[in-house]
Parts: sequence; C-alpha cells; structure tokens
Amino acid sequence: INLFLNSTAHKPKAELKITKSPVGGRVTLNCSVKPSSSAWSFFWYRGEKPSKLLNTQDADFLSNGQIRVSQGGVYRCRGGRGEPVYHTEFSDPVNSEEPVLRVSPWWLSPGASVTLSCEVEHVSAGWSFYWYKAVPDLSHKSGSYSYELLPASSNGTADNSYIIHGQTHTAGYVCRAGRGEPHFYTLYSQPHFVWSGDLHPSASLSVSPDRVQHFTSDSVSLSCEGNSAEWRVSRFLLPDFLSFCSDWGTMNGSTCHVQKIQSSNAVYWCESGSAFSNAVNITGHYDDELLLLSPVHPVTEGHSVTLGCKLRTENLLSKVFFYQNDTIIQSESRVEMIIPAVSKSHEGFYKCQSSGKESPQSWLAVTSTSRPDSSSFPVLLLVGPVCVFLLMIFPLMFYFWKKSKDSSSISRSDEQNQNCVPDEIDAQHNTYASLLNGDVALYDSLRGPEDPENNPEYANIEWQRFHRR
Repeated sequence: INLFLNSTAHKPKAELKITKSPVGGRVTLNCSVKPSSSAWSFFWYRGEKPSKLLNTQDADFLSNGQIRVSQGGVYRCRGGRGEPVYHTEFSDPVNSEEPVLRVSPWWLSPGASVTLSCEVEHVSAGWSFYWYKAVPDLSHKSGSYSYELLPASSNGTADNSYIIHGQTHTAGYVCRAGRGEPHFYTLYSQPHFVWSGDLHPSASLSVSPDRVQHFTSDSVSLSCEGNSAEWRVSRFLLPDFLSFCSDWGTMNGSTCHVQKIQSSNAVYWCESGSAFSNAVNITGHYDDELLLLSPVHPVTEGHSVTLGCKLRTENLLSKVFFYQNDTIIQSESRVEMIIPAVSKSHEGFYKCQSSGKESPQSWLAVTSTSRPDSSSFPVLLLVGPVCVFLLMIFPLMFYFWKKSKDSSSISRSDEQNQNCVPDEIDAQHNTYASLLNGDVALYDSLRGPEDPENNPEYANIEWQRFHRR
C-alpha cells in the first residue's frame, strides 16, 4: 500500500506544447514526459473533458509524441507504458484556436486613443482576454517577438476590447483568451501594429529614393538610425502579412537593400531590441504606369514640398495636371508643383495626370508645429489693453503737468497770462483728444487689416518647369 501511495504521489504529468504553421494555419502538438524515455506511448484527446481519444481520422500522427491537427478546439495528452498500461497525469489543456486581433486606427493621429479588439471563433460566456505589448526579439533571424502584459491585464478582462491612451509611436500588440478551471488559453494572436509616421531620435527609418511610389524594377534602400547597434526591417503587406528583410532583401548593417519592389501596398519600419521606428508606406507599380513623386515622410507645417510626375520611359513630361482629393489644383499644366509653405489644408490624397495616364494617389501627411505654452496666453491677452492704457494716460499726465506749470506762472504774473490761459487749455484739450483718437487708430493698425489674399489655400503655390537628369 505504501508503494502504491508513493507511486501515485510522484505520478508524472505530461507536458503539451502547441505551435502553429504560418502557412496553411495547421497546428502541431508535441507531448512529452520527464524524465523522457522511449518506452512512453502517447494518447491524445480533444474536448474540454478528456473523453474522446483521437485516431488517424482526427489528426496526422507524425511521430510518437507529435501530431498535426486542423480542427480548432481544446486538446490534452498523456503518456502510458507497461502492461497493464500505467498512465501519467493529463497535461494541462491547450486551445488550438487562434484569436484575431484588430487595431483601430492603424495610423496614429495626435491625441487619438488606440482600440484593440480580440475576436475568438467560438464566442461563449466565460472568456477572459489578455493583452500584450510585442517586444522585438532580434535573436531569431526569421523574426519573432516576446510578449509583455499590458497594465490591468494580468487577470484578464471580461470585455474583448482594450483602449490605449497616449500612444505616440509605432508599436505592436498581441492578445489571447482563456477560460475554464484549470484555466486554458487560446494561442496568441498574430501581432498587429499601430503606426506613426513621425520621426523619433531613438529609432528612425529613411528611404532612398525618398518617395512613396516606386517602379517594380527600382532598387530601394531602407536605412535604420538610432540608439541601437542591431536592427531589422519589417514589412506589413496589406492587409495582414508580416515579414522581414531577410525574406525579400539583404540586410547589410543597419540598411536593408531591396533589388526589386513588389507590386503591392506595404508598410515598412525598423525594429531594435527595445524600440520601433517611424513607419512609411511604399507602393510598387509596373514600369508602364505613371507615378506621382511625393515624399515618404510627413511634411512639417511651414516647410516646402515638391510634387512631381514620372513615366519610366520619359525623362521630361510636357503637360502634367495635379489633383488633391480628386480636385484639380492648378490653372495650367506644369511638370512640377512646389508648395513653399505647407499647412494642414494641404494634407490629403494627391495624384497626377499626363500623356493620357493617371497615377495612383498617395497620401501627403502634414505635421503640425508645436503650440506655444499655455502660460503665454495671459501675457498675450494683456499686451493690447496695456498698450492702449499707456497711450491714453501719457497725454492726460502731460495735460496736468502743463496745467500745474501754467498755474505757477499765473501766480507770478496774473495779468500776463489771463488772456492766454483759456486758449492754451483749449489747445491742450484738442491735443489730448487727437492723441486719444490716434491711439485707437494705432491700436487698430497693430491688429492688422484683414488680407483677403491670404485666404485662398493655393495662392502661394509656385509652379516651375524642370528637366529630369
């Protein structure tokens, strides 16, 4: 009896690990027992209660201790050996289901919050949702991430959505769901990202040639800069495929060289062991298409920007029409458009037309300049009234000073001054009145007249013909 009790107390427990293939979405399950032994055979079960033993119709038996399944659900395993069969304890349950994480918005805007939504295929009561920040793991050449729980997520949330406030830079997120007792979890979702186009000193990405649209035969360099000695360049091929420079380019130091751009719409960014860079949108187009030449980075308010139009077979285009948000924005055809001082009104989708062709449209982002500190506003509000008060009080002080001076003169010679005092006072009064009126006019001039020429959005756009080298 004592031997039986000791055997039960030290009964080993099977361990089940799950991996998912990125191609086809099939799941591989690996069951093991420690200490390992070739004498162990493994038994597989599906369902929240381990009652149904799997057979070859339910799974592909790859080897002893490894199967592949395509059906989602909860799986367990256990080992057995000897005759009669001695079984280990069941493994902890694993869920082969992979939730889908959705991020909104994809591109950050100042002051906007980010909403994460975690969707599971079989929705039922009792799910808890767990939220993670994806941290780049550069030790794996193929590209992978470690996961850090987000605040207030350690015990899970009953709601399948999670809001992040104050996000300012590119970041990656992951979710998973769990339920039951003992608690079992789904797989981690695929990482999804929220992107920022703003440059950051700790990590930044630059593109050469510096434009959004490229021909598929173009070679492009993507360079990472910042506080790291090791980098990788990531690409998210819209709508939902993540890959890395090692898959489609050559990483040389901190630069990824791409010989040919894929015909697609993709987002690129740099990753170090602790940071994400700004993200850029790059599109690939066939050689017979017309391209819009526009900067890949956001333009700061007040800076100039140049837009162009390009055919691969022609260095000089004679007639080009530019559009913003499908509205033509020039009165005559030109080759190049220069906006010397961009504002938020210039933000939007641009495209060009030439030689009977129309380019795809690209987004031109405009970054606002920093606002003045709020403490300066009271000072600004006081400047005008104080100036008016001073300009009004000086003539009044001059009037009383002059009157006092004249009174002392009268005491010395009343007869000499009797005839001039009324006239002098009237003159002083007229002087004060004219200065007061002048002050109002001066104050109005400081405010500046309305200038109707400043209102048209494109009044300051310069047009220039140029020859391409």
